[in-house]
Amino acid sequence: MSELTKESCEACSADAPKVTADQKQALGKDVPDWQEIELDGEEQLQRVFKLKNFAQAQAFTNKVGDLAEEEGHHPAILLEYGKVTVRWWTHKIGGLHKNDYIMAARTDAAYKDMQ
Repeated sequence: MSELTKESCEACSADAPKVTADQKQALGKDVPDWQEIELDGEEQLQRVFKLKNFAQAQAFTNKVGDLAEEEGHHPAILLEYGKVTVRWWTHKIGGLHKNDYIMAARTDAAYKDMQ
């Protein structure tokens, strides 16, 4: 399990720095199943999770929602039958922050717990 799951998100202001290319490479090793994408000009982390049915996908979505509320950091979530797509990015800075990698690692841990 990633060491990132033990870290907490830090409060982030609009002038907080985005992660650098070197930081992305290092942090990305802890969340290898996540893709870095660009959507509407903002870098984001995205992963599609496969689940058995709608009920399990909904339960996973709720787990991710609970994690988001605990940290005050919220993703975009698309719930479908047997599939949940999660995207993390820091809205205030319009891109990626270490918080996004922390939350991606926690999302992975929540998924593993459901398997």
